[in-house]
Amino acid sequence: MRIVSLLPSTTEIVCALGLESELVGITHECDYPGTVIDRPRLTASRISHETMTSAQIDHAVRSQLDGHGSIYDLDEATLRQLGPDLILTQELCDVCAVSYKTVSQAARAFAGDVKVVSLEPNTIADIFANIRLVGELTEKKNEAEQLTSALTARLERVREKTAALASRPRTLMLEWLEPPFAPGHWVPEQVAIAGGDHAFGKAGERSVTTTAEAIRAYAPEVIVLIPCGYYKEDILRQLPTARLPEGWDQLPACRNNEVWATDATSYFSRPGPRVVDGVEILAKILHPEIFGPPSSVEAVRVA
Repeated sequence: MRIVSLLPSTTEIVCALGLESELVGITHECDYPGTVIDRPRLTASRISHETMTSAQIDHAVRSQLDGHGSIYDLDEATLRQLGPDLILTQELCDVCAVSYKTVSQAARAFAGDVKVVSLEPNTIADIFANIRLVGELTEKKNEAEQLTSALTARLERVREKTAALASRPRTLMLEWLEPPFAPGHWVPEQVAIAGGDHAFGKAGERSVTTTAEAIRAYAPEVIVLIPCGYYKEDILRQLPTARLPEGWDQLPACRNNEVWATDATSYFSRPGPRVVDGVEILAKILHPEIFGPPSSVEAVRVA
C-alpha cells in the first residue's frame, strides 16, 4: 500500500502502526517521528509561526477563511506522481490542514482506485477510534488494538492516581495567545484525567475565543500555554511582544509562578498517540507531589 498522510497526527498514527515504509507523502508540518522527514512534502502554508506574531496569524487566518480561501497549498502534481492507494486527511478544521474538498477534487483528477479517508476526532475516544480505523484500512487491525490498549492503560494509571484528589487546581489551557482561546476537543479531557479542574473549556467542542473578563472570573491557579501548532521555543519567542489579557499579572497562577509552556504541537494540538504524553505531562505540572515535576524537555515554567 502507498499511503499519503495530509495530517501530522495521521503520520504519527501510520508510523506507530509499523507502516512507515509504506508512507510515500506527508505535509510540510510532519516532523515526528524524525525518520519521516525525507518523504515528499505535499503541502505548504501561507502563514509562518517564525516570522508572524500570534495576532498577525489570527488576522491572516480569519481574512483568508472569511474570504472562503485557504491558508494551505496542495502540490497536486506531486500527489499524482506518487500514485497513492490511501490518502488520510480531515474535514474538522480549515486552520489545521488543507481542506477535504481540495484533496477530494485532486484525487478525482488522476487515475487509479485511490481511497480518501477523512478523520474527524473530537475526543480522546475518537482519536483511539481513528487509530483503529487506520488499522482496518491498512490490514494492521491487531497492531491498532495493541496500541490503543497500551494508550488506554497509561491513561487509566494516571486517572487512578487523580480520581480521589480533594483539590483540583483551576487550570487554564490557553490555545492561542492573542486573542486568547479557551480549549476544546480533547484538551479538557486531558486536564480532567491529569487531576485539574477543566471547567474553562468544553470537551468535544471547538476551541473558541475568550475574554479577559472570563479569565479573571475563572481565576486560574495554573496556566499552561498551548497555542495550536507551537513548540515551547515558539511560545517563549512570542511572549515578550504578545498583548496578554488585561489583568494577567494579577491572576493567581501568575502571582504563584504557575505559568507553563509546553510543546502544544506534540502533546495537545495533534490528535494522535502523544495526547497521552500530554496527559502525563499535565499530571506532573498539576500534581508534582504525586507524579514528580516535569522535565525541562516536557515543560518549562514561564517567569
